[in-house]
Parts: sequence; structure tokens; C-alpha cells
Amino acid sequence: MAGLDGVESLTSRFDVSRETLSRLSIYAELVRKWQKSQNLVAPSTLPVLWERHIADSFQVHALRLEVSDWLDIGSGAGFPGLVTAIALADRPGARVRLVESNSGKAAFLRTVARETGAPAEVICERIEKAIPRIVSAPPQAISARALASLAALLDLVEPLTALNVPCVFHKGQDFASELREATLSWDIDLIQHSSKVNSEGVLVDISRAVRRPKLSQIGA
Repeated sequence: MAGLDGVESLTSRFDVSRETLSRLSIYAELVRKWQKSQNLVAPSTLPVLWERHIADSFQVHALRLEVSDWLDIGSGAGFPGLVTAIALADRPGARVRLVESNSGKAAFLRTVARETGAPAEVICERIEKAIPRIVSAPPQAISARALASLAALLDLVEPLTALNVPCVFHKGQDFASELREATLSWDIDLIQHSSKVNSEGVLVDISRAVRRPKLSQIGA
């Protein structure tokens, strides 16, 4: 299915309601409108926005349909967190918290949430500052896309994985090396899913991540 664009790139892979498609279309138009001022996505990917960003992001929701309370870190233009929020717009009590420190992008996220009616809460601050407060009301799951290495992501969300909050991370062709690096410091239970959109991509579904004790601690 490589090369599909527009709505077909999404509907050929996932069960998407007409209402969700309408909201996603509003989102896509707002991305194009705000692109010049905020550089939301790589310019080369704008012509294939539905394939490269929207369909790719929709995989997170599709992977964990049972989850209605998400935390998306480093949200940027809202991929995947805002796509997830739009997918959950008709589910009572749904919530997606989007952590984005860039004020311009945070303003964009709030605009899309307002225009689409998505249950998104935008937190405009650094992830390291936001998460300690979120611990008191933890999400059901965490997502991130194109943000950091696996080890760095686990460092960021450790206060929540300590509470057994699962994670779904988009990763690319270098995931095997990232995993080797991460397992030096982390004991991880995960399932690796091949991307339905990007032949080189994977979705990493982490059910457990516990920091390994340092050698100095083992001998103490």
C-alpha cells in the first residue's frame, strides 16, 4: 500500500468513522494553514500528510483500543497524541494530555482541539517538569513519536512506568540498536509490532520497564 495518500491511506488500514474522518480533515487543513509560521512537519512530508503522519499516528489508538486516557509527550504538531484524541472524541470521559514546551506549537494544538472537539488537554512545559505532577493522576498509557532514543524516553517517563503505566512508542529502522542500548540500564517487557504504514517503522508496546541496579548497588 506504499504511496497511498489522502483519506484512502487511513481507511484502507483502519476502521474509521465518518465523524472521525471529518475531524481529521479539519486537523489536516489546520496543519497546512499553520505550517509556514510553525514548521509543524518536514516540508517534504506535507504532500503526503495523511500517509506519513495521520495514518502512521492512528496506529497508536488502533493498537490499544481499550485505552481512553493517554499522555503524549513531546507532542509537536500532535502526532500521534492529537490523532488519538480525535479518534476518542466520541468516547465519554476520554482524555489525552499533550505535553509540548514550544508555545507556538502548543497554541496550534489548542486550536485543533477546539476546532475538532477533541478531548485534548495541552500542557505547555518541559516533560521533566510536567510528569512529576501527572504522577498524582496517571494516564492509562503513554505515547511518543520521533522524540528521543528508547533509553532517553524511559528516563523521561520513569515516574510513570514505576506505576506500571504502559508505553507505545514509534520507532524506526535503528530500533534494534536503541533496544540494545536501553537494556543496559533497563529490564523491559515489550512487544514489537511492524508498522502498517512505514515499512521501516515499528510500534513498541512496553508493558513493563524497571531500571536495572548499578553494579555499585549490587555489591553494596
